[in-house]
Amino acid sequence: MPQKALFNWSSGKDSALSLYKILQNPDFKIECLLTSVNQQHQRISMHGVRTELLKAQAESIGIPLKIMEIPEMPTMEDYEKVMTETLTELKNQGITHSVFGDIFLEDLRKYREEQLAKIGFEGVFPLWKIPTHDLIQEFISLGFKTIVVCVNEQFLDKSFVGRIIDQDFINDLPKNVDVCGENGEFHTFAFDGPVFSKPIDFEIGEIVYRKYEKPKNQDSSDSSGTSDYGFWFCDLIKKE
Repeated sequence: MPQKALFNWSSGKDSALSLYKILQNPDFKIECLLTSVNQQHQRISMHGVRTELLKAQAESIGIPLKIMEIPEMPTMEDYEKVMTETLTELKNQGITHSVFGDIFLEDLRKYREEQLAKIGFEGVFPLWKIPTHDLIQEFISLGFKTIVVCVNEQFLDKSFVGRIIDQDFINDLPKNVDVCGENGEFHTFAFDGPVFSKPIDFEIGEIVYRKYEKPKNQDSSDSSGTSDYGFWFCDLIKKE
């Protein structure tokens, strides 16, 4: 009998490809998509995607959506408290595994597994250690489509936000930028592909610039000299 699992859905391309792979694994049954949303703005954390587009994705995928509301500027304690409460509720429904789209960030995987273990969950990482160049080519060849909704100005300029990821986009990336944005260089919104029953219909809205304080636990080896981070966001508006 397959293990009951939740899928940590970010709305982006790595989530979409990871979900595609786990849905083909007979050892697991995905019971719900779990997404953290900014409570004040009703947008997906970090990606800035509107909640109505997130709901449209879940409807097209055909898996129930569980939204986890997070305060505007949460501390790690705030985040962990909400996550623990949510996972405890899901555990009571028989869910035992938590699936992610992480690729190679060892510290992040270790953190996730430590937090999950406290509640009695196990982490599952379908994309783990697959070279990102291979993943992005597989993503495109499978027929997935995704648009860049956020870029970190430390790595990419405004011209990259709002672009569809294709071979031209990949060729234009600077050499220091991972093709999957695994280091946080950019975030995406997946709107078509084999996990969707129909494409998500949207139009491109305003492009805005926002700055955020650097996390207090930022690695001291960071030599960028910046006190905060700037991001370009491309707003997507759901077509009715």
